[in-house]
Amino acid sequence: MIVHKKIQVTGKVQGVFFRGSTREQAEKLGVRGTAQNLRDGSVEIFAEGEAPAVQALIDWCRTGPPRAVVEKVVIEEKPLKGYTDFHVIRF
Repeated sequence: MIVHKKIQVTGKVQGVFFRGSTREQAEKLGVRGTAQNLRDGSVEIFAEGEAPAVQALIDWCRTGPPRAVVEKVVIEEKPLKGYTDFHVIRF
């Protein structure tokens, strides 16, 4: 089943290659969507794909790349958007 989740990650998640690493993980898992830094210091991810693959990405986000310090991960169910790839949104 295809799902679409909004994942908001807080902590030391900017300046540690979180978005790029998220894209790499998403591509390995076959997940599509976006990742972007927010002004409040968090990273917002929209992930769409098979439910187990999206869950695997969520699980990865709970730790993130080596220099990240994840404090909190908030998940929201969203309607499907039909992403065709995964990309990083820059300010």
